[in-house]
Amino acid sequence: MSKKKSLEYEPKSAWEAYASKKHQKAMDEMADRYVAFLSGCKTERLVMDHVREKMVAAGFAENFAKPQVMRFNRNKTCFLARKGRRPLSEGFRLVGAHADCPRLDLKQRPLYEDTDICLAKTHYYGGIRKYQWLTIPLALHGTVFLKSGKEVTVRIGESPDEPVLTITDLLPHLAYKEVVKKVEDAFDPEKLNLVLGQSPAAVDKDEDKAKEPVKRHVLEILNKKYGIEEADFLSAEMQAVPAGPARYVGLDRSLIGGYGHDDRSSVFCALEAFLAEPEPEYCQVVLFWDKEEIGSEGATGAKSLFFEYCMEELVEAWEPSARLSRVLMGGSALSADVSAAMDPDFKDVYEPLNAARLGYGPCFNKFTGHRGKVGANDAHPDFIGWLRRIFDDAGIPWHMSELGRVDVGGGGTVAKFLAVYGMDVIDVGVPVLSMHSPFELASKADLYATTLAFREFLKS
Repeated sequence: MSKKKSLEYEPKSAWEAYASKKHQKAMDEMADRYVAFLSGCKTERLVMDHVREKMVAAGFAENFAKPQVMRFNRNKTCFLARKGRRPLSEGFRLVGAHADCPRLDLKQRPLYEDTDICLAKTHYYGGIRKYQWLTIPLALHGTVFLKSGKEVTVRIGESPDEPVLTITDLLPHLAYKEVVKKVEDAFDPEKLNLVLGQSPAAVDKDEDKAKEPVKRHVLEILNKKYGIEEADFLSAEMQAVPAGPARYVGLDRSLIGGYGHDDRSSVFCALEAFLAEPEPEYCQVVLFWDKEEIGSEGATGAKSLFFEYCMEELVEAWEPSARLSRVLMGGSALSADVSAAMDPDFKDVYEPLNAARLGYGPCFNKFTGHRGKVGANDAHPDFIGWLRRIFDDAGIPWHMSELGRVDVGGGGTVAKFLAVYGMDVIDVGVPVLSMHSPFELASKADLYATTLAFREFLKS
């Protein structure tokens, strides 16, 4: 007698779906690669260096007449495409993610000395909870352009033998007034100042003592190591990020903790999937943007016309008789971005039936936005039905989610900037705990399932 089909729905555990030794081995190997990627790619420029290395090794070129092409924009954004068996005019599969993360940027005149300590002033980038960045080891990464045009790369605090930077906080004995303040008042962003040093510069007998000797000593160290002067900070981008490598978390090593899951997990999964499906039916496009955390603005954000310009060249090279507008409307896209996994200690801000869960594979967000879906891309049900068929037939665990309770949560992604072209698009990514913190958590089972989901989409 045949078993009656259940009418109820429950999402499937990725751990159960991939319980075989074969999957477990592949999952562990992928997790090791991801830990190395997350540890080494602390800025969007470093992500682009990694992507370029992978693409060159895979035979991609800047020549759009070739079947495998790449284009980089200011080393912060990139466009990757691979020709399919079918012409562009019949559609394409696109996965887009962002490579920037919340952080602390140094101001253009950052250095000063106070109470015999040299500090650097910062301006936070993206949505952070400021107190999370105090009293933790921080590394400094940056790119400096000298007046000569020479580019200098700065990297301090990642190796175990290198010093780190930090931001101080008030001791509890003197913080009685601070503990009763609102969080937004207790943590003044102008006090997010990096400690750079405390020892003064050496002075020769015939030399006048510097007005700020500790600052002078710090500048001497930077000049010796990188050949830069204080004025060179005017043409620099310097980022303070959590120091040290990503780590496995939990006695079972099931979780990965580190800086930048949002959204470098999506970059990693998309890149792995793209490289693993070299013979697609439809053209494959992968996009990695900058500036998503501050609204996708500027020449390297998703609001720029970089994607459109690249597609224009692609159509001209691969199918000149096709109309660009028709090609763009025929696309199907995944806006690859993480979502907030339900935290067991803060369940009151989530709606359990529609919350993302660790260990259940990639979570899809039909819409984002806030307060009545304002600013959202709202995916169409026929597109979701098509995706259901693809992933269910492939045995990939996945689930639907939204970012918090109604009128409590909300957020934005790049999805709406793709939807303007008329293509189908939905948000999908790895569920993350402690999102936007210096140490986010993600499940390696979700990372594995998300990569397999991207593969199925790209080859469908």
